[in-house]
Amino acid sequence: MQMAVVSLQPGQTVYCEAGKFLFKTTNVTMETRLSGPSNAGQPTGGSGAAGMGGMLRQAMGTAMQVGQRALAGESLAFQYFTSTGGEGTVGFAGVLPGEMRALELDGTRAWFAEKDAFVAAESTVDFGIAFQGGRTGRSGGEGFVLEKFTGRGTVIIAGAGNFIDLNPADFGGRIEVDTGCVVAFEEGIQYGVQRVGGLNRQGLMNAVFGGEGLSLATLEGNGRVILQSLTIESLANALKKAQGGDKQGPTGGLFSTHAG
Repeated sequence: MQMAVVSLQPGQTVYCEAGKFLFKTTNVTMETRLSGPSNAGQPTGGSGAAGMGGMLRQAMGTAMQVGQRALAGESLAFQYFTSTGGEGTVGFAGVLPGEMRALELDGTRAWFAEKDAFVAAESTVDFGIAFQGGRTGRSGGEGFVLEKFTGRGTVIIAGAGNFIDLNPADFGGRIEVDTGCVVAFEEGIQYGVQRVGGLNRQGLMNAVFGGEGLSLATLEGNGRVILQSLTIESLANALKKAQGGDKQGPTGGLFSTHAG
């Protein structure tokens, strides 16, 4: 399992999703906030009605961000790390054994990532939630909610297994992927979900015995796509199998062997 060790210059700030922090040096401060970087530290205005209006708008913006993250099943808060007095160091990691990648945003294209991929980013990168629509969500599962990164700076993402980099333009403009294998893709890539075959004998065979369910993710266009070689579902099934979870037959697992 990989981890990211980030060097911070004095005054530089990075933020992460709660639960991704590993360690820091003592000259790095840590602050937990509900607000994301897009409205963190925005001025609240002056005194009087104008100042109250600014504070109200900021509070409403924070509430909307928190509500979106709650609906998406994300952490409600972010942790911010700032170096004070000399160069500082902070360590981060994902939640599954796998690979990490630093994405460099130059302000021209946004990046979209599946909802568990985000690890950390510079404070100059804005974090948002992108909803793919009810039809795509119902069909694709993982595709209903995506994380969206805009602005300039570095974003660190993580996935399970190894990463595979593809461009649909190199394969006729379109690729079809297991919905659980999509980690991230650039703005300009069209993401959708399609049914695997029809509701016929072969379609049902694919869904029941092929292990792919009824849907595949489709990625079209010209841009970078990052896939992962291991899905959370396949990892969970492997762990269940190792624990004897699929060995309960007519004997009730009488002849199964279990460690411990």
